[in-house]
Amino acid sequence: MKAFKLWWAALALPLLMALAVACEAEEETPPAPRTPGAAQTPVARKEPVKVGFMYDATGATQIIGPPYKVGFEDAIKLINQKGGVEGHPIEAIFCEHGYEVPKGVECYERLKAQGVVIINTYGTPITEAVVERCVADKIVCNHPGYGIAAAANGEKFPYNFPTAASYWSQAGAAMQFILEQWQKAGNPGKPKVAYLYYDNPAGREPIDVLRAIAQREGLELREYAVPAPGVEMSAQVTDIVQRFKADWVITHLFGRSPSVSIKALRDAGFPLDRVVSFVWGSADADVIAAGGWSVAEGYYGIQFTAIGTDHPVLDEIRQMYRAEGKSPPKEMEEANVYYIRGVAQAFMWAEAIRQALRLAGEPVTGEKMKMGLENVKGDIKGLMRLEMSARDHEGGGYVQIWQVKGGKWVLAKDWFRGYRDIVESFVYQ
Repeated sequence: MKAFKLWWAALALPLLMALAVACEAEEETPPAPRTPGAAQTPVARKEPVKVGFMYDATGATQIIGPPYKVGFEDAIKLINQKGGVEGHPIEAIFCEHGYEVPKGVECYERLKAQGVVIINTYGTPITEAVVERCVADKIVCNHPGYGIAAAANGEKFPYNFPTAASYWSQAGAAMQFILEQWQKAGNPGKPKVAYLYYDNPAGREPIDVLRAIAQREGLELREYAVPAPGVEMSAQVTDIVQRFKADWVITHLFGRSPSVSIKALRDAGFPLDRVVSFVWGSADADVIAAGGWSVAEGYYGIQFTAIGTDHPVLDEIRQMYRAEGKSPPKEMEEANVYYIRGVAQAFMWAEAIRQALRLAGEPVTGEKMKMGLENVKGDIKGLMRLEMSARDHEGGGYVQIWQVKGGKWVLAKDWFRGYRDIVESFVYQ
């Protein structure tokens, strides 16, 4: 027995000493050195929030879809690299529909099957086709700056969110801006206004609002439809310039049409500093396709986001690319307007997710996302101004107006709204 105890002691002593040394070494091991100047990136570790993003890269608006998508992707990547939203990464799922309604409906169903809580529906015809599905499925359908203007009424359209100036609000802003410019120039009476629009549901949507404003102000309004695909409008422009002799022109065109209108109006001798375009004809691509900045000098465009390349959030995205040894995407510079709209939308969604988690906790569902989006208020990364509520799914209808001047877009009028009482009479009728 005594021999056994001596044997056990002889065996245990080295083991205990080795364990003590190991513990001491573990306590004294310094942390891994950090690379000087390297940012310590938070990691999103919780359940991802799935979001859906439809876009067009092959159809009538293919100059819009790709840079819009790239901006959205870059912003989502930046958000996730910084820890997501309260630790939840955002998982973006994309679906290209070619601006075709059947494919758009197919995209909706595919995204729904993958469990998304919000979808960018992209395109007024597609938005109209899925509006009832959004409500039935309790999935938030977001259509900033397009889609159904009446969906600003959150009581009638609980799961549809324009979240930017609708076509009705853009019509009110355009008319107010024109009258202000007319008065500043010291002109007598009221201007004659031509409305040149793409002949589809989106193009026709603002007509009643424009007519209501024209009636109130006692000005003459004449409408000119441009049939699809919107690349021939010489007859309409001739009538506007030579017969109607318009003082101002409001354009509401898409895809290749805006550049065609710029060239046609300029060639007809109409001054472009008396043309104001809705948001989908107010991009760098439209100016470049028209022949360049000098050709479009004076042209005005409505924006529902700020534009330009000097925003702090774009600097963050540039740094993200540089940290990976890459160059920022060309779309940031060459298609800045649409790129920024994608960035702004991503941060708007991130704020909606944050509000949903604050108000209703995990997991984020379509119902909670609706609640979150209704509580997004104020400035969005210096790019958008929104005042969302359960009643107002548009966010107030704020816009800026920019002008082509000296080879770039220059801010002509900061955030404002036009004829809000008339617009809301249509929204809440």
